Amino acid sequence: MAGQQRVYRQRIKATQSLKKIFRAMELIAASRIGKARSRVDHAMPYTRAITRAISAVATHSTVSHPLTTKREDTGRVAVLVVSADRGMAGAYSANAIRESERLRGRLEAEGKEIVQFAAGRRAVSYFKFRRRELAGQWTGGSDAPARETAQEISRALFARFTADAGDGGVDEIQIVFTRFTSMVTQEARIIRLLPLEIVEGVAETESGTVDPLYDFEPSPEQVLDALLPRYIESRIYACLLQSAASELANRQRAMNTATTNAEDIIRNYTRLANQARQSEITQEISEIVSGADALAAS
Repeated sequence: MAGQQRVYRQRIKATQSLKKIFRAMELIAASRIGKARSRVDHAMPYTRAITRAISAVATHSTVSHPLTTKREDTGRVAVLVVSADRGMAGAYSANAIRESERLRGRLEAEGKEIVQFAAGRRAVSYFKFRRRELAGQWTGGSDAPARETAQEISRALFARFTADAGDGGVDEIQIVFTRFTSMVTQEARIIRLLPLEIVEGVAETESGTVDPLYDFEPSPEQVLDALLPRYIESRIYACLLQSAASELANRQRAMNTATTNAEDIIRNYTRLANQARQSEITQEISEIVSGADALAAS
C-alpha cells in the first residue's frame, strides 16, 4: 500500500508540473492572439486594394499578360503548405497538411507533377519523413510571421512561375493555409495564386450609371509588371498572418483543454492516493488489534 501511495503522489506531482506548462502556454497564446488578429485586420485593406487594382487592369484592358494567362507547357504545379513550427496547437497543422494531401491527390489524378514548398517545421518534417523533395522551406516565427519571410517566399514562387519549362517552371501556384474566421472557427483553405483569378472586379456602379473608363500609363503591360510582384507578396503575407492567428487560437483552445484534463487527472490520482492511505491505516489498525487480542489470549 505504501508503494502504491508513493506512485500516486509521483504521478500527481508530474501532472501538476505539466498543468503549469499548459496553463503558461495558454496564457501566452491568449496574450498574442489579440495582436495577431490586429495584424490580419490591418493587412486586409491593402490586400483588397491591390487586388482591385490588378482586377481593373485585367478587366479593362485587352492585354494578354503571362501572369494572367494559364500556362500548360510544364505539367507542374507549385504547392505551398503553411503550418506551425511547434506542436500543442490541436489539429491546426494536421488539417492544413490533410488539405494539401487532398489537393495533391486531385492534381496527380489530372496528371500534374507537384513541386512542393513548405512553411513551418511541422509541414517540413511531414514531407521529409515521407522522403518528398522540397523545392523551398521556411521555418521560424510561424505565430508571428515577418514580412521578410513573405518576400522570400514570393520571390521563390514567382521565379518558378516565370521560369521556362526546362528550368523547372510551373503552370500554377497553389497555397494551402488556415483562414481565421473567429476564435472558435478556423478553416484550412486552398487558393490559386497564379495565374491570376479575377474574382474581384472593380466596385459595382449604381444602376443607370456608366462604367468608368480606365487609361493606363505607361501601358497595361508595365502596370501589371509593377503590380503583380506586390500582389503576390501581399497575398502570401496575408495567408501567413491568417495562419498565425489560427495557430494561436488553436493553441489557446488546446492548452485550455489540456489544463482541464490535467486537473481531472490530479483529482483522480488524489482520490486513489487517499484510498490507498485509508487502506494502509485500516490495515495497521487491524494488525494492532489482532496483536492485542493475541497477547490477551496468551
